[in-house]
Amino acid sequence: MTSMPEVQVAAKVDPPLALLAELTHRCPLRCPYCSNPKELAGRSAELSTEAWLDVLAQAGRMGMLQVHLSGGEPTARRDLEALIAGARAAGLYTNLITSGLQLDRARLERLKQAGLDHVQLSVQDSEATGADRIAGLAGAHQRKLAIAPVIRAAGLPLTLNVVIHRHNIAHVPDLIALAETLDASRIEVAHAQYYGWGLDNRAALMPTRAQLEAATAHVTEARARLKGRLVIDYVLPDYYARRPKACMGGWARRFMVVAPDGQILPCHAATTIPDLSFPSVRATSLAEAWFHDPAFARFRGTDWMREPCRSCDRREIDWGGCRCQALALAGAADAVDPACALSPLHEKLVALAESESATAAPAFRYRGTGL
Repeated sequence: MTSMPEVQVAAKVDPPLALLAELTHRCPLRCPYCSNPKELAGRSAELSTEAWLDVLAQAGRMGMLQVHLSGGEPTARRDLEALIAGARAAGLYTNLITSGLQLDRARLERLKQAGLDHVQLSVQDSEATGADRIAGLAGAHQRKLAIAPVIRAAGLPLTLNVVIHRHNIAHVPDLIALAETLDASRIEVAHAQYYGWGLDNRAALMPTRAQLEAATAHVTEARARLKGRLVIDYVLPDYYARRPKACMGGWARRFMVVAPDGQILPCHAATTIPDLSFPSVRATSLAEAWFHDPAFARFRGTDWMREPCRSCDRREIDWGGCRCQALALAGAADAVDPACALSPLHEKLVALAESESATAAPAFRYRGTGL
């Protein structure tokens, strides 16, 4: 693939810090909170090795610092070693986000030799029965536990990733202890975000407020106790919040996403906004998309905001929250994120969360799968 010409940088727009490279939607797991779109890209739609190498080279030229190699399951790509080598040649720090199910000692050594810097290993619970039920795959948990020491033996830093919801939230202390046992340097405890597959499964996943408060207390205690030994990142849920999070650090401010089929996106859920059309790396350079594409500019900064966001003193802290969530819950992508207490829908959102969490959890609607 021929590299695109560089473009003039738009005024007051800094280049992104990192690229989220969604290499494939193929995955052996079927997690009901998955952030992938409900319309998954098949193998035939995926970018070629050459195209991905060009994307990584462009990211380096733009001044990005790191690439997060994700999916689906990125190790389903047989060319992963070549892509990591390409990222290293582009000057990017490489972080592999994986279930670990397709890794073994030999492949880890090859990935490390290619230039892999860090591994984020997902787990679904602290014990096998619950973890395998959430993942939709028998035996998955034990295989993950088996690969963790191999990752550390290869000399690679390890982060444990866990999505928290009503089925595992009581196990937050055990999950933190598991991270210690596996010699992880970091654990990300992230409450489920409700869009895509997560929105479909919201009633099955929503914890009670009491469960959330207990989990937060456990994290606070563990952070103090383990300071200097284990970093604990904690991502709060939106539905019980009073102020929204700065989704992806703000629309098109810090992160760029390239989907398996080559779409260039400001966040991994942006395609849920139907009136926006996003460019593809097959026809547009990353720089052209970032600095000049109308879809990237649409919710960047604060000029697009309605009241009360426009005059809010937090407008350059949360950047209006999540546009995809605003669309899903308020019916308009430029509406106030209902996670904010200033939204007219906020109390209804909280009442919805409390109602769903108080009822028996329905069966999971599992994510589509396939390798």
